[in-house]
Amino acid sequence: MTVGAAGLALFAAAVTGCGDTGDKGAGGSGGGGKTVTVFAAASLTESFTALGKAFEGSHPGVRVRFNFGDSSALAQQITQGAPADVFAAASPATMKTVTDARLTDGQPQTFVRNRLQIATPADNPAKVTGIKDLAGPKVKVVLCAQQVPCGAAATKALAAAGVKVKPVSLEQDVKGALNKVTLGEADAALVYRTDVKAAGAKVHGIDFPEAAKAINDYPIATLGKAPQPALAKEFLQLVLSAQGKTTLTAAGFESP
Repeated sequence: MTVGAAGLALFAAAVTGCGDTGDKGAGGSGGGGKTVTVFAAASLTESFTALGKAFEGSHPGVRVRFNFGDSSALAQQITQGAPADVFAAASPATMKTVTDARLTDGQPQTFVRNRLQIATPADNPAKVTGIKDLAGPKVKVVLCAQQVPCGAAATKALAAAGVKVKPVSLEQDVKGALNKVTLGEADAALVYRTDVKAAGAKVHGIDFPEAAKAINDYPIATLGKAPQPALAKEFLQLVLSAQGKTTLTAAGFESP
């Protein structure tokens, strides 16, 4: 996906913030009205939003602002000058775009791993039980686009299973793929199990052995031109901390 000047112009509208927090005591580092901007893979939405609220609670006056989306698009936004403090990607390949441009502050660190599940509507109308069922001529399957980490993982998993699928739609991030299922526009999608878990009763998740052949490592790094370098490092440390690990594993991520 190519992100041009128009994409950067829309950046301000795309970010989401945890919101400002009042003074909650002297336990945090403080920060006096500062904002730390985190670019993160769409699959991290729920867990990072929770960590962002925790960070704000321990840093009175600091706001955490998120830009969630396709990791490859986020990487291109960063290389094209979008201001960010932290980047958390859903694959080493997308992080490499940023490191190759020498825009990270030090080496990225792998903090979690994620694997695919088959997501179907809660009532599973196509009666999907495994990955081979996705090749059925009447099964409407949605995948992420191949340049997106979840799409690259799906390609590996399908190849490992020897299954060929004709998707009815290719989505630009994992949330888009899952949304097609929750809306009843698809019988199945290959998405991360963390997203299946976050969707709760809206979908049914199916494990399949070939997912082990396509596990994605998630790297995180602070950026060399971070507007808030000290807060960037502190947010990264929260992600890597025991508290961060607890939040991420509760969301379905695996330890690296």
